[in-house]
Amino acid sequence: MDALHDFLFGVIDIAAMILATLVLLALVTVAVLYIVDVNQSEQAIRRNYPVIGRLRYFFEHMGVFFRQYFFAMDREELPFNRAQRSWIARAAKNIDSTVAFGSTKPIRTPGQILFLNSMLPKLDSEAENLDRKPITFGEGYARRPYSTYSVFHISAMSYGALSAPAISALSQGAAAAGILYNTGEGALSPYHLEGGCDLVFQIGTAKYGVRDEHGALCDKKLRAVADHEQVKMFEIKLSQGAKPGKGGILPGEKVTDLIASTRGIPVGVDSISPNRHEDINSIDDLLDMIERVREVTGKPVGIKLVLGQSAWLDLFGKTINSRGLQSAPDFITLDSAEGGTGAAPQGLIDNVGLPADYSIPVVVDKLIEHGLRQRIKVFASGKMVMPYGVVAALSLGADCVNSARGFMFALGCIQALQCNKNTCPTGITTHDPKLQKGLNPQSKATRVEHYAKNMLKEVSTIAHSCGVLNPQELGREHAYFVRSDGTPQPLIDRYPYPDS
Repeated sequence: MDALHDFLFGVIDIAAMILATLVLLALVTVAVLYIVDVNQSEQAIRRNYPVIGRLRYFFEHMGVFFRQYFFAMDREELPFNRAQRSWIARAAKNIDSTVAFGSTKPIRTPGQILFLNSMLPKLDSEAENLDRKPITFGEGYARRPYSTYSVFHISAMSYGALSAPAISALSQGAAAAGILYNTGEGALSPYHLEGGCDLVFQIGTAKYGVRDEHGALCDKKLRAVADHEQVKMFEIKLSQGAKPGKGGILPGEKVTDLIASTRGIPVGVDSISPNRHEDINSIDDLLDMIERVREVTGKPVGIKLVLGQSAWLDLFGKTINSRGLQSAPDFITLDSAEGGTGAAPQGLIDNVGLPADYSIPVVVDKLIEHGLRQRIKVFASGKMVMPYGVVAALSLGADCVNSARGFMFALGCIQALQCNKNTCPTGITTHDPKLQKGLNPQSKATRVEHYAKNMLKEVSTIAHSCGVLNPQELGREHAYFVRSDGTPQPLIDRYPYPDS
């Protein structure tokens, strides 16, 4: 009994010593922080309210995470709300995505595009026997044209902006879903090829992966990229939604040995692309580059841009017709000025460029006016992560839709807003091996596949409701636009097709 008594008192003494030590350490820590705070001059809050003032900066940082879980309503967050993220998560996991008790979407919000159901919607059984028409790029102009049956693809996300496991998962998922994956401007990495999917190789303003020692376009390297059977098309990037008029930005902490060798740049140094192609100074220069890349590679070539000033579109059409249709791009990827996955100045993200629901009909109608609509296909991209956005883009005139952030959500993105840093908690946009461990490419590839397939399934469901069997048949006559007073206007009246 005495031994037990001594043991218990011994434990109590040790616990008391530990507690006293912890209290002492806490007091020393507070004292040190107090001295530091009152003697620094960078932050007034910390100087006037030492130690306690630090909580302000802590809660400011944590507020980004708390808002989406505790305070924001389902439809009020930006850039993406809980309702959108929830649908994508269920689609990626291939679980029931139905909802109950009515819509929480304010459908009378000005600017909304909603769809007109038919009195006689198409039967699902009719769609089962549908003889689908492929969407073909470069037919009659490229030695190796490309065809796809999908209207939904993975938008440009480069190795560097995204981690190796994320790129690998996207590649595998795209192959399983039968969709395209755009490499982004960071060149062709082994991880893009790993899954065996069809790829669009993007040529950015820095020409990563196809540049010579002076940074100019290199025909030899172009041929080497084109020799990869998986690379089906090439895209010359003029601008992107996150930063129109600004080149790509990859922080130096993300430039690893492999990224540096893939891009042809120094390790650990910020990778800043020029804000435009230095060898494109006119529309003729652009068309010359398109023809050059197509001739060297033998594959379809397109351009990517955010529409801003639009007067050049008439000169663009006239110049193509005067030179001949062989000089036209095989496709135009029209990005929406609503931000994107990468690092960008807030002034550009918030204020520059036109949104897709305006720019798609402008570009499509100009192509019709100049007799180029059959020659040039149109991809649309920018926040089209839900069936609504895809169907709206198709109705406005796009042939296909690309999504980047939708597929990031499918990979497990939690919208932590850390894409421009090396601290992404889900391992998607970081090159920290510890953070990448949580992203399993095989399991995430399955979610990428499910997201793409369930997206296409729901897009087809809306198309059938509108009375067409194939989403490619959707047009402006199948939708209406909500005006500023909340009343509907037929989309075909707002954007009437021009005479060709």
